[in-house]
Amino acid sequence: MSILEVKNLKKSFGSSTVLKGINFTLEKGEVLSIIGTSGGGKTTLLRCLNSLEFAEEGQIIVNGEVIFEGESFSKQKEKELRLRRLHFGLVFQQFNLFPQYTARENIMLAPKLMGKESKEQIEQEADKLLARIGLTEKADYYPCMLSGGQQQRVAIARALAMKPDILCFDEPTSALDPELTGEVLKVIKGLKDSDTTMIVVTHEMGFAQSVSDKVIFMAQGQIEEMGTPEEVFEHPKSEKTKAFLAHVNDKD
Repeated sequence: MSILEVKNLKKSFGSSTVLKGINFTLEKGEVLSIIGTSGGGKTTLLRCLNSLEFAEEGQIIVNGEVIFEGESFSKQKEKELRLRRLHFGLVFQQFNLFPQYTARENIMLAPKLMGKESKEQIEQEADKLLARIGLTEKADYYPCMLSGGQQQRVAIARALAMKPDILCFDEPTSALDPELTGEVLKVIKGLKDSDTTMIVVTHEMGFAQSVSDKVIFMAQGQIEEMGTPEEVFEHPKSEKTKAFLAHVNDKD
């Protein structure tokens, strides 16, 4: 059974249709990279998966449980929405760390609000995550004292602290200088080795090609092409995919 099934997801903003019937599945431990031009619907798809936006039509199924089915699900109570969001962790482009909290405190905040574990257990887990992202020595640093790459690594640890079924990244390196991009991509690659299921919206083609199990190319709100990295990058069938990759390669 797939860990995630997305069926016929459609989303509009006013008269503009942003998602035009998105369908895909993801198995546990797989990494899916979503590539494409700006405005193609990639971020909107992530936001719909995380219940930050609500599609008008379609289904989202996690571990066999329907967590979204059409617009009626957007009218659920806030408590039910929070439970749905626990299936997904989301790492944003801009880190979104709380400036008044240290790295450790940022990681601990959401688990403390959930109240399912003791403070000692939550702190121990936060320290494990800091070690995992290579920032043990920065535990008591505030975000303003960290580089952009370090802040994004803390944001990844914060998302992991909630133990989501699927970890989502929305252009995780787009706000970083090139020299800081590598440290964040290294952490994400390390998560793949730990069997973490991930969806990564990215403009880093080399990363997508080397880490992904599946790649989706989106254009104008549709999945234009989907397959293995080899199929999409080396043997694309769609003319739009070919044109996109040729443009990216020319820029490099």
